[in-house]
Amino acid sequence: MSDTARPAFRRRMLMLIASHALVLLVGFAAGIYALPILIAPDGPSARQVAQAAAGSTYSGEFRRDLKDSDALHWGEGTVTVSPRQITFTGRLAPGPDYKLYLSPEFVETEADFKRLKATMLRVGDVKTFDNFIVALPTGTDPSRYSSVIVWCETFDQFISAARYRDPA
Repeated sequence: MSDTARPAFRRRMLMLIASHALVLLVGFAAGIYALPILIAPDGPSARQVAQAAAGSTYSGEFRRDLKDSDALHWGEGTVTVSPRQITFTGRLAPGPDYKLYLSPEFVETEADFKRLKATMLRVGDVKTFDNFIVALPTGTDPSRYSSVIVWCETFDQFISAARYRDPA
């Protein structure tokens, strides 16, 4: 190879490596986003959620317009809380490793969640993105809390929150 051909060859090799690395990175990110959607079980029907929510003590709304909600991290719909379970009719942005928390204070930012996490009760996993029913741990008193929060543990990401009662 001549001395004049080497820089062009190197440039082509660098472009080839960079383009393949970019495609690999985009594919990996798409896989992280798509995998939870592909493996998520079907959520309960609206009728099943309505039956489970009958007689609930409290209700609130997940909204898309919270401070740390964005195009990839949001919830929208009605949440109800009873002494036995939390139900949700609506949609959540898909993602991995969602956890449901009860909080004594309403939060709408990652910073507030992290600050108050020690005072919260981790209720359980959210495995569906359209409607859910999550049982409360035995002995839980929902009146000790005021809000329901969906949080992504893997990426420390705020998803949504709903205030279901005013704090005392």
